Amino acid sequence: MEALQTIAAAGGAPGGGPAPLSARDVAVLNGQFEHQAPEEILGWAWKRFERRAAIGTSFQGSGLVMLHLAKMAGLNFPVFTLDTGLLFPETLELHKRLEDFFGWKIESIAPDLTVEQQAGALGPELWARDPDLCCTMRKVLPLQSKLRGLDCWITGLRRHQARSRAAIGLIEIYALNGKEGPDIVKLNPMANWAAEAIWRHIRQHKIPFNPLHDRGYSSIGCMVCTRKTARDEDERAGRWIGFKKVECGIHTFMPPKIDFQI
Repeated sequence: MEALQTIAAAGGAPGGGPAPLSARDVAVLNGQFEHQAPEEILGWAWKRFERRAAIGTSFQGSGLVMLHLAKMAGLNFPVFTLDTGLLFPETLELHKRLEDFFGWKIESIAPDLTVEQQAGALGPELWARDPDLCCTMRKVLPLQSKLRGLDCWITGLRRHQARSRAAIGLIEIYALNGKEGPDIVKLNPMANWAAEAIWRHIRQHKIPFNPLHDRGYSSIGCMVCTRKTARDEDERAGRWIGFKKVECGIHTFMPPKIDFQI
């Protein structure tokens, strides 16, 4: 814990901000975060970045728990979500319920083009022909724009969600605009949580959740690309029906930093 406080509080960056994180710092933090509760990890982020850190959520279970833990710890992070224009009505309704429950404004980030404008430019139902391009336009580019104003992006990613996420760190460093671009800290405080623990917390604390979860949808994205999942499938198996696609791109578009300081 002492090492965490030292890394969080160290000064020395131009302008009086915290000292840059080195690769060794990140390795130390990852090792210690493995034994820390999510609210302690969030507390580290608040101490270091304050409101230059933000929680991004699509209102999946782990994001809801993380919002609750931050609220209970008095950590007033900005919160945002990506609204693709193709979300389920239940997801849009949940957005308002969560704002009322937490007493926080959840910023909605939208693409430059409406669904209709995208169809006019690239043809109808792009998601059915080129889901990678559709996700890039409706999710990746809006997120990239949002992250340019942050130093730390806090997510609800979990290792149990899918094989593609099994090796995520609790803290990672990425280059936002390619190798030459600015760097950003990505924090995954819920990485170690299993689905059972997530839903136990949600029900215990009566946190509003998407009713589609009770109808067989284990992971909920755009309504045109999401199906129900079977009990023996990965949580995210119902995404991008008919394509060998496992990620929308928001967690894969940035190259990870290996030799770095930020």
